[in-house]
Amino acid sequence: MDDFAYREGILHAEGVSLVDLARAHGTPLYVYSLAGLRRRLRALRDAFGEPPPRIAYSVKANPHLAVVRAFAREGAGADVVSGGELLRARAAGVPAADIVFAGVGKREDELELGLDEGIGCFNVEVAGELELLDRLARARGVRAPVALRVNPDVAGGGHEYIQTGKRVNKFGIPLGDAPPLFRRAAALPGIELLGLACHVGSQILDLGPFERALARIADLARGLRAEGLPVAHVDVGGGLGVRYTDEEPPPFSAYAAAVRRHLDPLKATVVLEPGRCLTAGAGLLLTRVLYTKRSGGKRFVIVDAAMNDFARPALYGARHAVRSVREGAARARADVVGPVCETGDFLARDAEVPDAAPGDLLALLGAGAYGRSMASNYNSRPRAAEVLVHGGQAYLVSAREDPRTLFAHERVPEFLGAPETRP
Repeated sequence: MDDFAYREGILHAEGVSLVDLARAHGTPLYVYSLAGLRRRLRALRDAFGEPPPRIAYSVKANPHLAVVRAFAREGAGADVVSGGELLRARAAGVPAADIVFAGVGKREDELELGLDEGIGCFNVEVAGELELLDRLARARGVRAPVALRVNPDVAGGGHEYIQTGKRVNKFGIPLGDAPPLFRRAAALPGIELLGLACHVGSQILDLGPFERALARIADLARGLRAEGLPVAHVDVGGGLGVRYTDEEPPPFSAYAAAVRRHLDPLKATVVLEPGRCLTAGAGLLLTRVLYTKRSGGKRFVIVDAAMNDFARPALYGARHAVRSVREGAARARADVVGPVCETGDFLARDAEVPDAAPGDLLALLGAGAYGRSMASNYNSRPRAAEVLVHGGQAYLVSAREDPRTLFAHERVPEFLGAPETRP
C-alpha cells in the first residue's frame, strides 16, 4: 500500500482522500497514483544498471492515455498487440521507433499500419505473417524490422489462461522450427532481421521459468550467430508477478540479475515488456456497499462494482485485498459481490474483508492492471470513471459512461417499426 495510505483515519491516494474522490466522482471509480507508476518504472530500470534495457510498456495492462503518456515521459516505449493499441500509443506520444508490435494474429491492415507508422519492431510468431510482412514492406519500398518470437516450451504464469510459453500454447514459433524460419527471414528482401523474442506468461512469482526460457533463447542465439545470422536484439517479454494478497514475487534486482546473467554474454540489446509489475499496485477500485445479507450460512457484501468493472476474480479466480476506506474497521469472512446477474460476479470470495455496512466505501487493491482495460458493458452497465492522482491533486481522466450512449450507435430496422417511448 505504498501509494495508498491512511491519514487521520481515511485511506488516501497520495495526498487525496478517497472519501473526497467518491464524493466528487461517484463509484465505482478507478484511482491511479502517478507517483506509484513512475516509481516502479524507475526502480525496474535502475535494477539493470548500465547499459539500461529498452523498456516497452505493455499497453494491454492499463491502456489509458494518461498512463501510457506518463511512461513515455519517463522514456518508455510501448508493447502493443493490436492496431488500436498502436494508435493509442502514438496518440499518447510514444515515438513510432519505440513501439514493438506483438501478437499471434495481426491482420493485414494492422501490419500496414505498423509499416506506415514506421514502428521499431514486429514480433513475428507465424511463418505466414513473415511472408505477408515481406510482401507489404517491399510494396512500400521499405524493410520491416522483425524479431522472431520463439516458444521456449516453458510453463510460467499464475493461471493456465495466462501461460504463454508452453508448446501447446498458441504463441510463438516452436523452438525446433526457429532456425529454419530465421534463415528464411534473413533471406527475404523486405525483412530487416533484428533478433529474437519470447514471453512465457504473466504473474510469474519465481525466477525459474525466466531462467529456463532465457537459457534456451541464449543457446538459440549463439547457434544462429555461429551461422553468421544477425541476433542483435533479444526481447525477453514481461510477466513478472506482483503481490496481491500474500504472494512473494522476486524483487526487480533479482529479475535483472537473471536476465543479465544469461544475456550479457551476447552483448545484444535487451528489450523488456513490463505491464502488471508497473501498474497493478499503483491503482485501486473504489466501490460503495449497497446492501448486506446472509444466505446459506454465508455473508454477502453487495457493492456497486461488479465483474463487468473488474473481471479478474471471475475470470481467473484471482484474489485481491479489500480494505475499508475508514481505518480500523473490523473484519469478517464474506463474499464481496456485485449487481451483475451471474453467480460468478464476485470481487472476493470466502475472504476476510471489512465488516461493512450499507454506504461504506471499500477499496479493492492491486487493480491498476487488467482492471478497466478488461471492463465491459455486460448488463448494459456503464464502465467506471478513472482518476489520476498527482500529489494533492486528482484529475478525472475518464468520465463515467452514460448508459444511453451504450446503445446510441444501435439501429432498429424499419420493418420492426419505430420504438415507442411510453410514460
